[in-house]
Parts: sequence; C-alpha cells; structure tokens
Amino acid sequence: MPANKDYCNTLPKKVGRADFNKYIASYLSHGTRGPKPNISKFKTFNYILRVLHTGIQWEQLKTYKNEIHWSNIYKWHNRWSKDGSYENLLTASIAHLNWLGKLDLSILHGDGSNTVAKKGGTGSVTQVTNISAGKKPLL
Repeated sequence: MPANKDYCNTLPKKVGRADFNKYIASYLSHGTRGPKPNISKFKTFNYILRVLHTGIQWEQLKTYKNEIHWSNIYKWHNRWSKDGSYENLLTASIAHLNWLGKLDLSILHGDGSNTVAKKGGTGSVTQVTNISAGKKPLL
C-alpha cells in the first residue's frame, strides 16, 4: 500500500489480482447456468470500476482487443447490484475496518439519493390531463 495519506481518501480506479482475490471475489455471485464467462470476474470488476470512475456511458466502454461486449459487463454490474453482492462487500469492508480499528466515522459520508432529470425542467414533472374533455354523453 502506498505511503501517502491521500491513498486512503480516494476511490480505487483499478484493483490488483491479489487484492481482488483476497477481499472482493468471495462476495461476488457467479452464474450457475449457461456457458462459462469469457473473462474472469477480476477483469469484469475492473471494467466496472473504469466506468464508475470515468463516468462514461456503458456503450463507450472499450475493452482490451474487444474481448467482451460492453453489455455483458453491464449485465454483471446489474446482477451484482440487484443480488446484494455489492451490499455484502460493503458490509464486510466496514466490519473489517472496524475490527482493525481503522474505521473513522468522522470522514464517512453516505448519499444514496437519486435525482431524476427530465427534459423541459420542472414544468414537465407532472402533466395535467383533462379527462372530461374526451368524454361524450351516451344517448
């Protein structure tokens, strides 16, 4: 681990194979049916980190020699997000840091809020429809 203090205050851009196998791999689910994935969970996880770090669109993700399509990386990210793999990894990381006495709650910030962006600003958030204008009396 680097000696500079800023290392602890940054998000990882890439995870090494040894750290991935030691800390991350056991918390990520794997497929039980179908063919074996083309690339390892290690490479998939690092591609996901690249997208999250750079903020690029999934479609803009370029893989090494086109070894896997971007949609497959997204599918693994979506699967791990929905099945609780990321949540389990986060919980285990927090528990491990607490056990080591390195959990500093004075710098812990959590924000899980989402903001919906719509075209047209606030005027298009709610549409009022007049349902009585379309009704005709029955004879």
